[in-house]
Amino acid sequence: MDAHGTCDPRFEPVREAFRRNFEELNEVGAAVAVHVDGEPVVDLWGGTADVASARPWDEDTLALVFSTTKGFTAVCALLLWQRGELDVDAPVADVWPEFAYADKGAVTTRQLLSHQAGLPAFDGPITVEECHDADVVASRLAAQVPRWEPGTAHGYHALTYGWLVGEVIRRVSGRTVGRFFADEVAAPLGLDTFLGLPPELEERVATLVPMALDRLPPGFGLDEKTMALVSTILDQSSLTFQVFANPPLAMVEPFNSPELHRAEWPAAGGITTARSLSKLYGELAGERVLSPATLDAAQTPQVDGPDKVLVLRTVFGLGFALPSEVVSYGPTGNGFGHDGAGGSVGFADRRAGVGFGYVMNQMSASLGTDERVMNLTHALYSCLGEG
Repeated sequence: MDAHGTCDPRFEPVREAFRRNFEELNEVGAAVAVHVDGEPVVDLWGGTADVASARPWDEDTLALVFSTTKGFTAVCALLLWQRGELDVDAPVADVWPEFAYADKGAVTTRQLLSHQAGLPAFDGPITVEECHDADVVASRLAAQVPRWEPGTAHGYHALTYGWLVGEVIRRVSGRTVGRFFADEVAAPLGLDTFLGLPPELEERVATLVPMALDRLPPGFGLDEKTMALVSTILDQSSLTFQVFANPPLAMVEPFNSPELHRAEWPAAGGITTARSLSKLYGELAGERVLSPATLDAAQTPQVDGPDKVLVLRTVFGLGFALPSEVVSYGPTGNGFGHDGAGGSVGFADRRAGVGFGYVMNQMSASLGTDERVMNLTHALYSCLGEG
């Protein structure tokens, strides 16, 4: 497999790790990018973007990144907080009065950002099509009773995080989260990153490939952590099942649809290149998008312990996932960002000045950071003298 693009000679081990992912881990199509101190040092892509048509992955191929999207939404909320337009410690109901229903009047945006609100699942069935309408979703969530007393525990709000935080952003700014991100983050930084894809860009999007258990090499998921989650998901009485089965998204096909790409799913529908993902986190690492004080607060653990949805120990700051049993950002234990189902990840390491982005179309089975990303990040940090 040819790794196209550019790679600073100092980071040649990253190129080799990228190649090995294709040779040893059945990578189909992917891209990886790294910024160090604001400068691009790795920008690589290769493989196939669409298996059916044999369309190659090229310089401008876009990929849907599932929960890596949560970092984009977090940046929007944190920008509003930094500007004094949003108080993350004030009740959500101050800006979204309907949310006060069912004793949620004291729930804060800080709790939404850190998965403490007790609203990780929809109470009744909801379709993928209904989820394309933010008004419908916001009304449903505002009317719900929390699954636990907000602020007393945390559980991963896999999809609802985006609509909860996104509605706060909309009420405060007057813009949807996708419009706010486009205006205030993507445009100033020149990012090919979207929460709501313009239809004319659809032809650039890679087609996701479902995981195929018969072709997974060793180490490509189904580890002990993943199996613990899978066993819980299969229990239809569990909260985990209710989170991941409603709307029905067991297969990746809904995430290959142009309708979902155009809709704003602010927790799981973001579309980007690795280059733009790396640039965003490189700017965060350099403290140029958010201030040092805002980033310090965002990186401070708000919750740390057993997750009511993911079962394992998770750690969340203000909108970002922090290193835990579920996710890691390389061998140093530093960094903040978010990973996505199937393997994508974006993160910043302020101490090392690193912004990292990886996107792909072959879904893995792993919970959190999979073998492909670990290969890349260990190679990266070895080049920085920290591996």
